[in-house]
Amino acid sequence: MIGRTRRLEPVVDLVAEHTVDHAGDHTGDHTGGRSAGDFDLRALLATRASEAFSLHERYMNPQMPRILRTLGFDRDYVRAEGAWLYDADGRRYLDFLAGFGVFALGRCHPAIERALRDAMECALPNMVQMECGPLAGLLAEALVTRMPNDDYRVFFTNSGAESVETILKYVRCATGRPRVIFADHAFHGLTTGALSLNGAHEFRDRFGSLLPGCSSVPFGDIDALRRELRAGDVAAFVVEPIQGKGVFVAPDGYLRDASELCHEHGALLAVDEVQTGLGRTGTMFAFEQWNVVPDLVSIAKALSGGYIPVGAVIAKRAVVEKVFDKMDRAVVHSSTFGQNVMAMTAGLATLHTLDTEHVVTHAATVGTDLIAKLREVGRRHEVVEEVRGRGLMIGIEFSRPRLLRLRAQWSLLETMRKGLFTQLVVVPLFRDHGILTQVAGDHQNVLKILPPLITTTEQADEFVGAFDAVLGELERSLGLLFGVGRSLALPAIRHSR
Repeated sequence: MIGRTRRLEPVVDLVAEHTVDHAGDHTGDHTGGRSAGDFDLRALLATRASEAFSLHERYMNPQMPRILRTLGFDRDYVRAEGAWLYDADGRRYLDFLAGFGVFALGRCHPAIERALRDAMECALPNMVQMECGPLAGLLAEALVTRMPNDDYRVFFTNSGAESVETILKYVRCATGRPRVIFADHAFHGLTTGALSLNGAHEFRDRFGSLLPGCSSVPFGDIDALRRELRAGDVAAFVVEPIQGKGVFVAPDGYLRDASELCHEHGALLAVDEVQTGLGRTGTMFAFEQWNVVPDLVSIAKALSGGYIPVGAVIAKRAVVEKVFDKMDRAVVHSSTFGQNVMAMTAGLATLHTLDTEHVVTHAATVGTDLIAKLREVGRRHEVVEEVRGRGLMIGIEFSRPRLLRLRAQWSLLETMRKGLFTQLVVVPLFRDHGILTQVAGDHQNVLKILPPLITTTEQADEFVGAFDAVLGELERSLGLLFGVGRSLALPAIRHSR
């Protein structure tokens, strides 16, 4: 059953709780047995939460508050539940980003919360380091049982980027080869090694020399990959089954052919499932849809249950045993926090919930229906070039319309800033309909949605209706430039200088 066991309190109560005067008397659960002088999170938020944007400007990334204000995304969120976010003004928002895919089970899922409370109450020894903790072994077992066979081993990380860094080390060690191939437009993370496999140049620019031996091929071009592999010095081809930036789906047969080519030339196939894995595309792993048996798989995001950072690399036993081939190499690759009790608990609870609530099947059903309805909307609006994706990972690409009046406005927008039209869809979806979405990467006219996998048919239909209404409004008027554009286009240009 998809849903919640916790009662969703009225929005006004949520806001009242958020702003409670903690200088007064504390009663019931609000004290938690707290003594005078103890850290009080509620009191801290009650007195300082309103400073969030100024704190970020002063102590963190000053450009993030600026862009959020420009887009009208500057909200004070005070509560989250399932697919919904709630702000201090009592408005709720349908979260179709899900923390870039982290909240596959929605926000504040009670099963994950209960598991984490249990872990704390057990007072388990945590990160002893010189140990083999049971929870890590159990989570590794649970992940391997979801692979094509049991000839795999698991290494735990703290993020998707760290998982990709692990893959880079593993494949070079296992093959003795220096080169790694990746696909154009790929996104594998922003740490230095992962960034070396990043096909989006806006992320690479101005960071100097990256990891040597990394080169790209066009996504979906099997002949280009064959040419690179023929050199005989490639350790691995690292690829997303569906690219996160732009939601480009691997062509039929591409991953299977890539796997065969890699093995023919002594290279490994590493599939990055950080975003696509654990049900996002309608199967537990996206690679299953192409009948591929990968050598290595990276995961993260959804494995966390939305609470504790956790990632993993699931690699074939032969690869792992090349890295850890004797006792004095037992810690040649490790992570201090990788097997911590809370992360392992979150991972185990997440996999259990995916199974018991039949979440993957639900995501496949709702996603298939949602894509079909969006394609129907697209046929009514000539700016929609394509609706693509699998499950609940969906991209909507826009292109220049045929009508002369709209073509002129489109061309002017693209002159101002490439990809600006999509931003003019994202803003009213949020402002007028309370739905959070995103542009799928700079300089692309692709709207991307990653709804929680527990999204209901009614919530999906709400997005379809809002999307149809926004496109209709843009096409009926000069809104491309003078409606939303007046509040977004020129500030976007000014702030980009």
